[in-house]
Amino acid sequence: MTQAPIVPAGLLEAVDATLRLLDEHSAQHASLPVTSEPLPSLLEQCQQACAEIAERAPEPIRTLHHFACTGGTVMSKQLSVMPNTYVLSEVDPLSMMAREMSFTPSDLIHQLRLGIRDVDDRLLVKVFIAGLQEIYDWACNHGARLVLRDHTHSQFCWGDDIRKGTSLIELLQDDFPLRSAVTVRHPLDSYLSLDQLNWVSFSPQTFEEYCRRYLVFLDMHQEMPLFKYEDFVANPETVTQEICAALELPFEAGFLDISPLVHLSGDSGRAGTWISARPRREIPDRIAQERQNSASYRLLCQRLDYEL
Repeated sequence: MTQAPIVPAGLLEAVDATLRLLDEHSAQHASLPVTSEPLPSLLEQCQQACAEIAERAPEPIRTLHHFACTGGTVMSKQLSVMPNTYVLSEVDPLSMMAREMSFTPSDLIHQLRLGIRDVDDRLLVKVFIAGLQEIYDWACNHGARLVLRDHTHSQFCWGDDIRKGTSLIELLQDDFPLRSAVTVRHPLDSYLSLDQLNWVSFSPQTFEEYCRRYLVFLDMHQEMPLFKYEDFVANPETVTQEICAALELPFEAGFLDISPLVHLSGDSGRAGTWISARPRREIPDRIAQERQNSASYRLLCQRLDYEL
């Protein structure tokens, strides 16, 4: 006679508990109303999702604007490591500074500039917009985000006059949705760096003229959110997050650790991996005198809430 197998008591309790759960589940669903409506098909759900995407606002191109020697490169590096973000550094299709370079085989605009015959700026803008449209379409189709770092030095601090009517915003606004921001630094500190690098390329070459041009730059970008370099070096993560919010970029704090590995054009300033405030450069006597006499400097400090 075969003996019945011995079943552990713990297993029997587990089976009983499972059966009770199944009975409770069946009882709960028995009370639900029965509907003859069919569940939405997968195709209908996909069509609905596509319709919702089509109703969203188009993806903007982000633009970042600042003067030279104001910390723009290090701040742009933080944006370049955000998820799926591409930063094109120091963009200005009408810059005349590029004529000093002779070997740019991939740059069609520069090749036109180097010719012996003058080229209408309207053609250069069309070439720029056409190329940017291709990049923008690719970015939208791949879930990428595009940031253009403006080369404002070409427009505001190169030559005898400020180039009017051809700012990056003016060139883009009719063809692309935009989100923009401005970053600034104390004008005395940026001018001292500019002077030391021998980048004072406007006329007259005075601190007053620099501050006057800085004011014109602010006037042309006055509707944009503004961020200070000094606040950034005091708290890089917080200010980067604020800039990302203004530009509608995703922010991931962990990405900031790899920003020192990024290389962007215009990286002529700080060295090292630590972001921190730097002492002011020594002020030459001539600049100290110009500082005392500059009315535009006083207006600029007042406008940006900097100490004289």
